[in-house]
Amino acid sequence: MNRTPEPDLMNDADQAEAYALADFSEPHNLFVDRFAQRFPDFSGDGVTLLDLGCGAADVTIRFAARYPACVIHGVDGASAMLQWGQQAISRAGQTARINLIQTCLPDPVLPRDSYGGIFSNSLLHHLKTPTDLWLCIKRYGQPGSPVFIMDLLRPCSETAARTLVERYTATEPAVLQRDFFNSLCAAYTLTEVRQQLMQTGLHHLDSQAVSDRHFIVAGLL
Repeated sequence: MNRTPEPDLMNDADQAEAYALADFSEPHNLFVDRFAQRFPDFSGDGVTLLDLGCGAADVTIRFAARYPACVIHGVDGASAMLQWGQQAISRAGQTARINLIQTCLPDPVLPRDSYGGIFSNSLLHHLKTPTDLWLCIKRYGQPGSPVFIMDLLRPCSETAARTLVERYTATEPAVLQRDFFNSLCAAYTLTEVRQQLMQTGLHHLDSQAVSDRHFIVAGLL
C-alpha cells in the first residue's frame, strides 16, 4: 500500500478533545515502560528531556512521574492539543517540571540548545518530510543521550488497515477510529524508517517492529 499523507497538525477542537479525554493509559504506560527497559541506568537526575509531538501531554506527564528528578519540554504545533495538555499538567501538579512549547519542525524554537534525552510518540507519521524528525534529534540531542521513538507501521493494504482499526478501536469514538485509519495509511514502513536513519547518519540506532502496528527506534546519540 502506498503512503497517504495526513495533516501535519491535529488542531481541530473536536479532535483534540477526543484525544485528551480518551484513555490511553495502557499504550502510554507501555511506552514509558519500554523506555525504562531500554535504558535501565537512566535516572533523569538533573536532565532536561525533549518530547517531540507531545500532543495533549499524556505521555509527557507519565514520563515526569516515572523520572521525578527530570524536567521535560513538550513540543507540539497544535494549539488545541496544548491547551488540553496544559490543563492535564496542572491537574497532575507538574507545572514546575513540564514546559509546553508551541513550535513546529523542521525549525523549532526551543529554550535550550541541547537536551539530555529525546523521546517521541506517534509524530513521525504526521511528517511529510520524515527526515525533519531525525535531523531535529541530531541537532538537539547531547552526545550519549538516549533517544526513544515509537510510531505506527504502515500495513500492507487498506484491508489490513481496516482490520487493525476494528481490532483496536472498535469501541472508540468515530473521530478516533477515523484518525487511526488515516494514521496507519500515513505511517512509514520499517524499511523506509531505516532508510531515513541511514540518510541522516543515525543508522546506529536500533530499529525494530514491536507489535502488529508499532515500531521503535532507540539508542544513544
